Amino acid sequence: MKKKEFCLAFVAAASTAGMALANCPAVTMGDTMGVAAGAHPQQYELVEFETLANCKLEFTANPDIAALNAKIRGNPELPSLSERIPEEPLVFAPYHSIGTHGGTLNVLSNATEAGTSDFLSVRHVNLVRYLDDLETIVPYVAKGWEWNDDFTQLTFFLRKGHKWSDGAPFTADDVKFWYDNLSLDPKVIAKAKDYVLVAGERMEVEIIDPQTVRFHLPAPKPGLLAHFATSFAQGFQPKHFLGRFHPDINPDADKLAQDAGFENGLAVIAAYFGNSDWTDTPSPLLNNPDKVGNLPADVVPTLESHIYISDTTEGRHLVANPYFHVVDTQGNQLPYISEQDEVYINDNEVRILKLVNAEVDYKSQSLQLPSAPILLENQEAGDYTIDLRPEITVPTFAFNVTSDDLEKRKVFGDLRFRRAMSVAINREEINEIAFFGLGSPRQYIGFSPKPDFIDDKWLTYQTQFDADLANSLLDEIGMVDTDGDGFRELPNGDRIAINLQFATQGIAGQIVELVGQYWADVGVQTAVKEVTPDEYRSAQSSNQLDVMMWRKSQPLAIVLGNNELWVPPFENYFGTRTGMLWAEWVDSNGAAGVEPPDYVKQLIDDINAFQSSQAGSDEFRMLGQRMVENMAGNLLFIGTVQGPNPVYHRNALKNFVEFKTHSYEFYRTYPYRAAQWYLDE
Repeated sequence: MKKKEFCLAFVAAASTAGMALANCPAVTMGDTMGVAAGAHPQQYELVEFETLANCKLEFTANPDIAALNAKIRGNPELPSLSERIPEEPLVFAPYHSIGTHGGTLNVLSNATEAGTSDFLSVRHVNLVRYLDDLETIVPYVAKGWEWNDDFTQLTFFLRKGHKWSDGAPFTADDVKFWYDNLSLDPKVIAKAKDYVLVAGERMEVEIIDPQTVRFHLPAPKPGLLAHFATSFAQGFQPKHFLGRFHPDINPDADKLAQDAGFENGLAVIAAYFGNSDWTDTPSPLLNNPDKVGNLPADVVPTLESHIYISDTTEGRHLVANPYFHVVDTQGNQLPYISEQDEVYINDNEVRILKLVNAEVDYKSQSLQLPSAPILLENQEAGDYTIDLRPEITVPTFAFNVTSDDLEKRKVFGDLRFRRAMSVAINREEINEIAFFGLGSPRQYIGFSPKPDFIDDKWLTYQTQFDADLANSLLDEIGMVDTDGDGFRELPNGDRIAINLQFATQGIAGQIVELVGQYWADVGVQTAVKEVTPDEYRSAQSSNQLDVMMWRKSQPLAIVLGNNELWVPPFENYFGTRTGMLWAEWVDSNGAAGVEPPDYVKQLIDDINAFQSSQAGSDEFRMLGQRMVENMAGNLLFIGTVQGPNPVYHRNALKNFVEFKTHSYEFYRTYPYRAAQWYLDE
């Protein structure tokens, strides 16, 4: 990673290259029209583009933008486009063609806060983003950044004239407000997320000037930049809007809130912000429909490409942000697509039917490989395309090592049991049945793809199918069939039936059913049941599941900025976790919960040291190797088969390119610039 990576405006005046052209060339990635690439691929800063193209860009708005703005309650009438876009807008070169404004992007999700990151990623922005190569970080909301020499100081440079969706200025104050008054305020978010900390310690955010903000880190953490490039958690929130309800910002916050029918200012922030950094929290439109009219707006102002205007239990609707900061190489303000509509359908078969009938423009999340045949069979008739793309993650099974049932806890916490359950799985058969032979048996190691400093042996550790070994290990720990019903009992003689509750959003039902049968074949009785994602997450969070199951893993670049896969409970609310009571012990400094074993404590220490060590150094490699040995060697999460998954889009959706991966880890569509999608029909 370069220590300095920020975009500088070209200092040469256009006059040095001759008279500027009246019309700028329609540069796309498919046809550069002789215009050289800028400092960052696929995009330019305005002065940079005008200099390279020897032209003066003239700006054009969506002709329907005034009508769209009128649907955003609380927004004032629009000023001219030149007053809405930044003085320093970002210029996108579209993939294939200059688009046209208009239309509605139709998508579907499972339910509110379930299967929705697909849709969130379409409108998402953050300070920076990954290119579609998933290797290169480029500016987005920020126009550039700079690291100091030891990665303890990260400075972002913002755009002059950038505005929120309600027209208020976006400045460094909004970054500091997000960090100090939301992310680190326990009255707003009870527990600070690991990625806003460095080895458990807070950073300091300094405002240099309205367009310059600096993060001071207590220790090196070069992965912080990758966090901003991939996370749903945006590094800014509108101080002018939310700050009025925060008692540390506004002494009249509580009175203002009470006038709107809320208990206090923090209750209003909860209604808008959801006591969470998850940008999919239901808005006041859904949470407080009887009070929403007393609030200044329905939702928090945004920098994203679109903003909510309705939010119900059936779905939600958005319109284009009239102040969005990106234009194309012809000066058309993005996004091209005027509106977005999302519906909630929790039944997987119904979702697939809607895709087959081409009622949806784009879908990736919750699409599993077993659904590919019917989608492929109908793609010509439905005039849509299915791309089978590699999956970064691997479906995993994690036994509840801190189960409230103490006898189960003893068994689940015994490595011999977890080894037995791993080798009882016939991964080759899973690959043939559920993955059509397109996958590869994989153990969970915490990283995906495997870094070069990790031994290949861990990818296949305890993945061999060996029912005899499984039976031997189960006998060894005292799980035998004492009543002759064909199933083993716990060592104390209690009956055990392992409940396998799963959500299709996280893992294919075929995989769960096969694994349940393999375990039953070695005498461990199982019961498979599909539940909704919300039901699954609620049971997982309350420590009620026997086995947690979901896709899991992260690339090295993201691990360097986010330690949650390595610290109990080993992921957030939306992923697969185990050791909930270990997490309680860690969070309470030993005052509550269950003390984790030494190897887990080592994992906690190692991930913090790993994130601060010099990439590629001997220490870095040693720490990473020990992390994998402790994670994979103890089989906290048992991997199955890693294979591709479908990505769906209607052919009428233009400037759509094949994704490099089918992954949440790089935030789905975010690297592929959905703001330059358009509908041609």
